[in-house]
Amino acid sequence: MIKLFYEIYDFSIQKGSFFIKEICILLNNEGGYIGNINYIFCNDDYLFDLNQKFLKKNCYTDVLAFNYSINKCISGDIFISVDRIYDNSKRWNQFFMLELKRVMIHAVLHLLGYDDHNYIDKRIMKKKEEFYLNLFQF
Repeated sequence: MIKLFYEIYDFSIQKGSFFIKEICILLNNEGGYIGNINYIFCNDDYLFDLNQKFLKKNCYTDVLAFNYSINKCISGDIFISVDRIYDNSKRWNQFFMLELKRVMIHAVLHLLGYDDHNYIDKRIMKKKEEFYLNLFQF
């Protein structure tokens, strides 16, 4: 089951069921099964605190994914900073919803076991992101 939660009062995804269906397609395409995936939309401060507490990092980030997957049953909590998505969409001259979808896809790819800690892995993840963004046509 995929659920959307909001830790901020001034944001919600209209027609969130479309996003959920797309994530289901991605999981199916990648050979994963839907466990419990929670998207939690928050602000910079909320995610900064999580980043400090759990990863011991003192920086802002757009997304943190906590993976609870077992084998092919994909589960996790995905925290997304709406502030970072907004700033990044302006910085890269992208539509906000496109950047949001990119980060949602990116996080699920992490839950599936993809990594982006080195150049080759980053390229693989980037190609996967682009593939699914094109498939889901913003």
